Amino acid sequence: MDIEVNGQAVSLDEEGYLYNLDSWSPAVAKALAAEDGLELTDEHWEVIHVLRQFYQTYQLSPAMRPLVKAVAAELGPEKGRSIHLMKLFPGSPAKVAARLAGLPKPENCL
Repeated sequence: MDIEVNGQAVSLDEEGYLYNLDSWSPAVAKALAAEDGLELTDEHWEVIHVLRQFYQTYQLSPAMRPLVKAVAAELGPEKGRSIHLMKLFPGSPAKVAARLAGLPKPENCL
């Protein structure tokens, strides 16, 4: 499955995650968000940047609990709450945010 971004085909797996993590760009994130019916705000971008930093450090995408802790540590306790993340990334925040950040699906998420 592919998504077209700026005239380029970007390959996705069957769940919509990037096959090649190097294919990620802010334009790819916006295209993936649009598929989910989301428009990325500054608050979304803050979480996406925290996620990408987390992945660089640990080489894995955080499940919900580590995501909440990482966001709280970087952005403060108000933004590092499950409720806040659910509003930004409906459904499964860890999965949706990882997908938009161009990261693999978190291992402990179904």
